[in-house]
Amino acid sequence: MFVDTVTLSLSAGKGGNGVIAWRREKYIPKGGPAGGDGGNGGSVIIQADPEVHSLEDYRNRRILKAQSGMPGGSNNCKGKNGQDLILKVPMGTLVKKGGEFLFDFVEAGQTWKICQGGKGGKGNTRFKTATHQAPFVCTEGTPGEETEVDLELKLIADVGFVGMPNAGKSTLISELAHIQVKIAPYPFTTLRPNLGIVEFDDFKRILIADIPGIIENAHENRGLGFAFLRHIERTSSLVFLIEMAPYQDRDPFEEFLMLRRELEAYNPEMLQKPFLVALNKIDQEGARELADSFKARYPFDPSNLFEISALEGINLDALKEALRNNCAVCCAS
Repeated sequence: MFVDTVTLSLSAGKGGNGVIAWRREKYIPKGGPAGGDGGNGGSVIIQADPEVHSLEDYRNRRILKAQSGMPGGSNNCKGKNGQDLILKVPMGTLVKKGGEFLFDFVEAGQTWKICQGGKGGKGNTRFKTATHQAPFVCTEGTPGEETEVDLELKLIADVGFVGMPNAGKSTLISELAHIQVKIAPYPFTTLRPNLGIVEFDDFKRILIADIPGIIENAHENRGLGFAFLRHIERTSSLVFLIEMAPYQDRDPFEEFLMLRRELEAYNPEMLQKPFLVALNKIDQEGARELADSFKARYPFDPSNLFEISALEGINLDALKEALRNNCAVCCAS
């Protein structure tokens, strides 16, 4: 299951207690204090891992605690430190608390210590002085930090597909990236984002994301609303996939404008991304007429328009090369 939001209760480990002990060795009278310090509690650390693609591991693990430190021992032995708890999350994960932004994981291997482990207590050896040779005192370890946070995943991909439900996005990503995704002739077949890698002959790769379909007023969280818009926000470029469907009473160009309005309402910066427009299902009867009407009203660079059929593989090579060029522009900028 793809999980992109979780709430976690996190606790660092408590420090181990210091102890009272005395040196007891043959032929050594009045050995004095020998109580060791407690070990430090483990901390809670969040780490971005490129091999992790969702927050699924935490779906049924909402309360997480690091290991506590061990108490000190005799003969001035220090207690063992508690083991840190490392939580691996996907790149693109936001950490929030009460709606306030705390941290953003955008690079592989990036780490953040969110809860500091408690300090170990002091054994009675620590309290020995010239005038107090036999202290009968020690201290307890301090508690570790605790917090409750929300983790929210925003996918980081090179290309994001934007389209109405059933526009053919899943079919297109399955053809370009050669992955198996659920495809069916009804709206909202895709209930979670799908990621795929497009490979080229020179071994270069781009990461593409198939996002659940968007409907009008998605920015108000209608349909799958935020589940769509959150993940498209971090892609470097976009592909508007428009269905050429003569059998449906819909205007493809109006759908294109609606998609752009939804992106702008959610985050105006999304319209600043480089984009392509793919007129899908061009193999259907009557689709050419709709495509010609679309192109006649299209106000942007016509070289960004592609007539394709994801199902029949029509013109996918040209679209694939255009995706590569767009990504190269994004990297250069």
